[in-house]
Amino acid sequence: MLDNEFDSLVPAREYSRRGFTAAVGSGFALAVLPVGSQTINTNTDGLTTGEVSIPVGDFTLPAYRAMPAGKTGLPVVLVVPEIFGVHEHIADVARRFAKLGYLAIAPELFVRQGDAKSYGEISKLISEVIAKVPDAQVMGDLDASVKWARSHGGDSSRLAITGFCWGGRITWLYAAHNPALKAGVAWYGRLVGQATALTPKHPVDVAHNLNAPVLGLYGGQDAGIPLDAVKKMEAALSIGSRAARRSEIVVYPDAPHAFHADYRPSYRKGPAGDGWKRCVAWLKANGVG
Repeated sequence: MLDNEFDSLVPAREYSRRGFTAAVGSGFALAVLPVGSQTINTNTDGLTTGEVSIPVGDFTLPAYRAMPAGKTGLPVVLVVPEIFGVHEHIADVARRFAKLGYLAIAPELFVRQGDAKSYGEISKLISEVIAKVPDAQVMGDLDASVKWARSHGGDSSRLAITGFCWGGRITWLYAAHNPALKAGVAWYGRLVGQATALTPKHPVDVAHNLNAPVLGLYGGQDAGIPLDAVKKMEAALSIGSRAARRSEIVVYPDAPHAFHADYRPSYRKGPAGDGWKRCVAWLKANGVG
């Protein structure tokens, strides 16, 4: 799912991209303006937060980091964004984890292809940036983020990942990619799709081979992820690895896509709150906390 259903909510406007490119974790993507009044703002009291630089070969990957100030040996959670990149909402999610004692890191996984926050039109963002991001590149960037966290106060033996929409799909893939992962939580991530050179496999294709159990959180009214796709995923998990069989999918019958996105009209407080509680409990139950 690439957030196509949000197109109708974004007026076609022209912006000068210069001046709108915010630092990692600050501001909101142009495509999600105006921001809703219910947006949650988690303070930085007691935290170390801000942009960091992660070496990936000869490339420097920007990321937003949040962690308890002065602490080390922290459990690590990777926070993978929607197609809009690491804007204020994703940074806020990282701060929520930091308040619970985690080193949370949200890397800008589209930065080689373009600045996702500078696009005001969803269709252009998808075609010019998102569609050009290889899964293999993303897996490597997440591995580099884990390595960075290990050298900056994180305990990578207690490693988790969570992601939203585009990041939800990546969460499933990373659970099959990294044997050191302990747990994942995928929020309304796409489960099926056609294989391409850049996206050769989808979650249903790797479900049998998960290294860590994943909690999937989905909306029953998600126009882009039909319930038959969820059922296919559940069937694939049921005959997979031990971690696959321990995975769970929760469907909120009345929730749309992006029900956790508190800055958007799709936000649903009840499912979002319940999903967050389940997310935190899932990480702790699987040794990440």
